[in-house]
Amino acid sequence: MDLYNFFNSSAAYRVRIAMALKNVRWNHIGVNLRAGEQDRPEYLARNPNRLVPTLHDGGQTVTQSLAIIDHLDRKWPVPRLIPADGPARTRVLEVALTIACDMHPLNNLRVQKYLGVRLGFADADKAEWVAHWLTAGFSALEPWLSADGGWCVGDAPTLADCCLVPQVANALRAGFSLEPFPRVRRAYEHCMRHEAFRVAAPSAQPDYVAAH
Repeated sequence: MDLYNFFNSSAAYRVRIAMALKNVRWNHIGVNLRAGEQDRPEYLARNPNRLVPTLHDGGQTVTQSLAIIDHLDRKWPVPRLIPADGPARTRVLEVALTIACDMHPLNNLRVQKYLGVRLGFADADKAEWVAHWLTAGFSALEPWLSADGGWCVGDAPTLADCCLVPQVANALRAGFSLEPFPRVRRAYEHCMRHEAFRVAAPSAQPDYVAAH
């Protein structure tokens, strides 16, 4: 099973966490988004959306991180990351989709490039843009998360945690303060004490390059 990904991609980070939680073995194939490798014809044939991650599992190719994690959940249902039913399933999806649909797309690399190159945003303007959407998203998440400082939903890691950790990591890398969001911060810190979240981190990937 091959995972085309980039160490600093939040979406790929989600999938790496899910695979680590399920103890699924996979092959890393790096796609350097900063160098534009997602635009090469051979990658476009696998993912016409020019994004990572892309999972190649036997004869099936799956794109979009949440679709990939759903695929993993059906193929390796233990531990289940998307609850089968009930209020827990609803809350897990609320958290995951708030991050994956409302927060991450507004602040990812291609949006940052468009703001700077095409619209002429200065670095300070882009930083204000990022902070605005992080604040909006974390404000929505804060009341949904456990007040006890454990997993996002329930007593085990779920898709919600797979999505939260990369988003918080991005926020911290941007210098965003989590002080107004103690539940978000405690959930992140709780997750990062688990080995699966640590081995999936950007700095643990073979294509990792330290920021200059």
